Amino acid sequence: MLPQGIVRIDRETPVVESHIGQDVLLAGKADTKLWNAFTDQTGQFSVGHWASGSCKLNVSYSENELCLLLSGKAILTDEAGQSCEFGPGEAFTIAAGFKGTWESVGEVVKIYAAFEAA
Repeated sequence: MLPQGIVRIDRETPVVESHIGQDVLLAGKADTKLWNAFTDQTGQFSVGHWASGSCKLNVSYSENELCLLLSGKAILTDEAGQSCEFGPGEAFTIAAGFKGTWESVGEVVKIYAAFEAA
């Protein structure tokens, strides 16, 4: 048992599977998994794991997100066409307001911490 106020970030929490809509999915598999381990009392801050198979998605971030890739490769491309790649063990942030694409190459698993201002 963990001390009060401490939460383990693992995939022991119930998984929520979702199907990406055709308005977002550009290529690949339309299924993702989410293991949300923690959400604060305001509902603005959450932490957990997210996973997808190979896919390319249109994204528009309303939240600030910290990502730590555990497996696979993520390629993020902004609306101007500039892109960057991240692999296992790499961490990065995505600022609220980012618009572009997220491409998962292979089975991508990430730990995320996201904050969305009210």
